[in-house]
Amino acid sequence: MVFLLIIYLLYRAFKYVVNPKRKLELASEQKKFYFLDDQENVRKNFLVTYKGVLFQGEKYLGTTERAFEVVSIFVWVENANLLKGISYEDLKYVETEILERYPNASIDWKSPLKEFINKKQEPEME
Repeated sequence: MVFLLIIYLLYRAFKYVVNPKRKLELASEQKKFYFLDDQENVRKNFLVTYKGVLFQGEKYLGTTERAFEVVSIFVWVENANLLKGISYEDLKYVETEILERYPNASIDWKSPLKEFINKKQEPEME
């Protein structure tokens, strides 16, 4: 009986260590990059953490010249208060990582990210 209990506890510990949600939380606490996504399930949103900010992306399926693929992604932040210190280059990095996984997708940022990106992309007035 004790042997089975030890096996069960080892199994639970292993499941805890390899749990993707735990890895996401750990990366967020350490302000590292982590991309959590089920690419086979278009209906399931993906989560990205970068520099302590949690981004969520909603995928939309559409057609390309060759197949049905993710063609549109809406991205927003879970907590806008954590955006302090995030730069335009940081958002471009997140966008690049998303496009690596979904090359045929166009990315639409939701507020307040959209306004920040649009402001940075406007040509400077002289």
